[in-house]
Amino acid sequence: MAEFSPAAQAVLDAVRVVPILLNDQQERIAIAAALRAAVDQVAPSDLDEPRNCLPMAMECQRIRKELLTIADELEGLCD
Repeated sequence: MAEFSPAAQAVLDAVRVVPILLNDQQERIAIAAALRAAVDQVAPSDLDEPRNCLPMAMECQRIRKELLTIADELEGLCD
């Protein structure tokens, strides 16, 4: 099993509290999809919803990047 960052491992551990009838890879892909959907609700891309307040926009994009990094890691897209 791959070693994940503490953030990705915390998400994986939280999901594993509830039994899911998926294999390990399917489980990680499902979690990543859920994170991506949440990211779009919490911190939409500036390409889809431009913001006028620069500090707020920068913070939203920072949060978006961190959440998408976890999703990428769970899908195995990170090095």
